[in-house]
Amino acid sequence: MFSSRLPLSVLIELCRSLRHYLGAGLTLTDVFDQQSRRGPARFRPAAARIGADLKRGDSLEDALKREAKLFPPLLLSLASVGERTGMLPEVFSELERYFLRQKELRHQFIARITWPVIQFVLAVGVLTLLIYIMGQIGGPGGRFDPLGLGLLGGRGAAIFLGTVVGVLAGLYLTGVLLSRSLGRRVGVARWLLSVPGVGPCLSALALGRFCLALRLTTESGMPIGKALRLSLKATGNRAFAAASDDVQRVVGEGDEITRALARTRLFPGDFERIIMVAEESGTLSEVLRHQGDHYHEEASRRLGALTAMLGYGIWAMVGLFIIVAIFRIYSQYLNVLNRF
Repeated sequence: MFSSRLPLSVLIELCRSLRHYLGAGLTLTDVFDQQSRRGPARFRPAAARIGADLKRGDSLEDALKREAKLFPPLLLSLASVGERTGMLPEVFSELERYFLRQKELRHQFIARITWPVIQFVLAVGVLTLLIYIMGQIGGPGGRFDPLGLGLLGGRGAAIFLGTVVGVLAGLYLTGVLLSRSLGRRVGVARWLLSVPGVGPCLSALALGRFCLALRLTTESGMPIGKALRLSLKATGNRAFAAASDDVQRVVGEGDEITRALARTRLFPGDFERIIMVAEESGTLSEVLRHQGDHYHEEASRRLGALTAMLGYGIWAMVGLFIIVAIFRIYSQYLNVLNRF
């Protein structure tokens, strides 16, 4: 909602098509021509524009940047790495797996919150109906105010329902605005990496992407300084990307990879030690492949745990709302009894 980006299902289909057709030897122009005719309906106009850019001789990186509003930054970054290294099929294979995992986690999250949301909607509906009905019924002690908020009858029911909907809409819009404004700041990105639960998950995602990008760039023979800069930007994390120029400069001055990474204070100590040993033994590519698989698995596990935690958190908030409502109704009922 309120986003022009392509949905996950379209991104998955796009990555799958690019992986398959590029692996079979078709050109990028052929693939995007095919997507403009038989791809997902929502992507066809953009595919036609990208195909036209490629026919004019533009790079895939430049063509995708012109349609940047449609794609997540991760796809743009890794596509650039894949094009520069000649390993686009492998990059889009990794992106397909990543988006499939994101879709799976989204389904898990929706499944976890469906019942709490239904309970919340039913509770709000029952309370709204109760406020309306009690406002129409008078007794010896006057009309019964179920929540003790002075909300009675049709007007009270409308105020209650409007307040609940307004608060939820306000929270959602506030979250969207904050994510768009603060999410672009490096300081916020660094702070999020230190938040329990969220930080380890973001770190594992970034490290997995870093290992993949650095392996691809180093295997292509790209200078190590430039490879590190592109790999840090390919993490999709602003804290890592902000350190890319400094790391390239340090390595360019003749420093070791491990020391350059340590200066960022973003990499775990055990990761730095593993990279140091790999660099000294000449097995950097193999180690990066192993570490990339490790961090991808770790990110999936942590994302699953975070999704479960969010689901239980929503369930707890809904339960608290219902409990508070029940106690207020019971308290008001006791007040009515005490009048007699």
